[in-house]
Amino acid sequence: MNEREESGSGKPGAKKALAGELGAFDRANLLDLSVPDRTIASHLLTIFAAAFGIWHIATNVYLNEPGLWQNAIHFGGFAFLAAITLSPFGRRSNSPIAWCVDLSYATLIAASAMWVAGSENAIYERSLAVTGQGWQLSWVDWTAGCILIFACVDLSRRVSGWVIPILVILSLSYILFLGSYMPGVFRAASLPLDDVLFRSLYNDEGMFGILAGISSTNITLFLIFGGFLVVSGASHFVIEISKIIAGRIKGGAAFVAVISSALTGTISGSAVANTASTGVITIPLMKANGFRAKFAGGVEAAASTGGQIMPPIMGAGAFVMASYTGIPYGTIVAVSVVPAIIYFLSIAFIVRIEAVKRDAGSEIDMTIDRGKLISGGLVFLVPLSTMVWLLLTGVTPAYAACWAIAALLGTSWFTTVIARLVPGDQFVPVVMGPKKIVEALVTGVNGAILTAILLVSIGLMNNAIVTSGVGNGFSLMIVQWSQGSLLIALALIAIASLVLGMGLPVTAAYIIIAILTAPALAGIMADEIVVQQLMEGITDPAKAALFFLVEHPNVAKIAEGMTRDEAWALVGSIPFEVAVTIRPSLVDPEQTLTFLLIAHLIIYWLSQDSNVTPPVCLAAFTAAGIAGSRPMATGFESWKIAKGLYIVPLLFAYTPLISGDTVDVLQIGFFSLFGIYATNALIQMYSEGPIGVLEIAALIAGAALAFWPLMLVANIVGAAIIVMVIIWTRMKVLRSAAA
Repeated sequence: MNEREESGSGKPGAKKALAGELGAFDRANLLDLSVPDRTIASHLLTIFAAAFGIWHIATNVYLNEPGLWQNAIHFGGFAFLAAITLSPFGRRSNSPIAWCVDLSYATLIAASAMWVAGSENAIYERSLAVTGQGWQLSWVDWTAGCILIFACVDLSRRVSGWVIPILVILSLSYILFLGSYMPGVFRAASLPLDDVLFRSLYNDEGMFGILAGISSTNITLFLIFGGFLVVSGASHFVIEISKIIAGRIKGGAAFVAVISSALTGTISGSAVANTASTGVITIPLMKANGFRAKFAGGVEAAASTGGQIMPPIMGAGAFVMASYTGIPYGTIVAVSVVPAIIYFLSIAFIVRIEAVKRDAGSEIDMTIDRGKLISGGLVFLVPLSTMVWLLLTGVTPAYAACWAIAALLGTSWFTTVIARLVPGDQFVPVVMGPKKIVEALVTGVNGAILTAILLVSIGLMNNAIVTSGVGNGFSLMIVQWSQGSLLIALALIAIASLVLGMGLPVTAAYIIIAILTAPALAGIMADEIVVQQLMEGITDPAKAALFFLVEHPNVAKIAEGMTRDEAWALVGSIPFEVAVTIRPSLVDPEQTLTFLLIAHLIIYWLSQDSNVTPPVCLAAFTAAGIAGSRPMATGFESWKIAKGLYIVPLLFAYTPLISGDTVDVLQIGFFSLFGIYATNALIQMYSEGPIGVLEIAALIAGAALAFWPLMLVANIVGAAIIVMVIIWTRMKVLRSAAA
């Protein structure tokens, strides 16, 4: 396909089609609270958004509201903004009737949230006074609760389409009446309507429970911090430092995209927003550097997706993992550093291969603006360093984010001094005065609307899953289908995450899949330790007695030991409800927690693939719109480039990349890079030159040896084979050129 054909989607009709594919999700991410008509209403909305951002900072540092009140105010404020800015009458409608309807609806939701937060104690008192008759809810309680549930369904539809609303309705129906009609392990008792409403509102797993708390205490603050980074000009530093690192090598423009997207990932918290912000600079730069339009878009989409796994923020994943696993946020971030480096280097490898294969030019203007570099660097590095240092000292992420914002405000005032010493060509330092602070607050609050609405809505699903116990049934199904095979379990989870990701933002898809499958995946990994003990023989009578609940002939060999196949046959026959009793007595609690973390990381990484995997890949479609390439062709290109999303989870599962000591982690990470390069070369059928049958065989053997965990001799041999293929193909090209 020639470049002109690739660019066909740049026509107006194709752009409209692309906009349709992005749908409501894109509208939510590109929302602009300060509408351009500058009416009184728009000014008031901007002031409210800024004040709401200040409240989030204050409530996590100075105020001490109860968790229910904090989460209710959090949802009420974001629901108020979403109801107005995503109006069914049109966001820029000046109709007084439309404004009145939207304002009344928004106010009703916010008031209902406040009422629910304030009436909990009264409900308990009335219910205790009249025992045996269910929850004593007043007509106002019923009205407020129903309004909030309706708002979750309606607003989640506005920000992300129909998938979440349908799942919420099915979840509530399941615990109301559908569960009693389900077969087997998915059968659940029906609950009274008042019990369902009370649990949905007040349970720790409900609307204003754990997930809402993650959003109100961590995610929103980090997105506000990202808004300050964007407004302060930190993105200038990202582009300039990328030019310095990669701007002078062959195909350097694509390396600039990889590095800038990795750094911007610490700001945006969204793959689509990352693509839109850096792509407008990097994609034209790559095309001018000689890269194909669809490849340029694919690189930007794949690199921007990596921003979600890039420490220290990691989108919303690290916050959710910390809440569900009980592992400190700083630990999760620390173990994610090497995997993130592996992922971005995997993209860099394929960029290098493409640059050599297509002879992408190396001559392009990469002039460095020192004013932008130094001034932007201060407002980028000082706040981030402050935040990382505070996280390492053990403070909460919310507290660290607040002080990082304070550090940014102080640093911005020094940029004028630096700019005078090292003036940029066309750069005016950004001083965070009152107007800029308001702009940053609005930018951060704007970016948090989607996540806040979805996490509260998913709380309704989470409550239904926990209340009914359907999560255990789903875990049992994974165990039965996989037959104890970790690889099959990973494949099932990858398929589920891709299917859910087609209709959901990745954070929502990750949470749902993690709730349903993380315990089963962690259990399958823990079974390896159980097998080892069975092979050696279990002589402790208390531990051995647990296996007598299992009907299997190998139970008689518990004390004397058995072969590996016999042990796996016994473990595979243990019912799921019995396995959850046996494992804690045989597996160390720290190991169990590590397996749970690995399971969450695997699921989180696999959930990212919906950004870059056709048929629905929002980051790739966004990049295609900028590149002027065909959306689906760009999607397939981004899927090919982002293969690290599948390789790294396999490393999580089959190597101690997460659980090993520093030496083990570095060894696995270093030699896996050779295996990933070989994989890229095999996909492209090119290294430093074309590869033939012998080179293919050598790369396959080298990759297998390089990936072999903690076998140093094998790793060195595999790396040497791959290096020899690189040198050999390079020599063939040079000889061909000389001839």
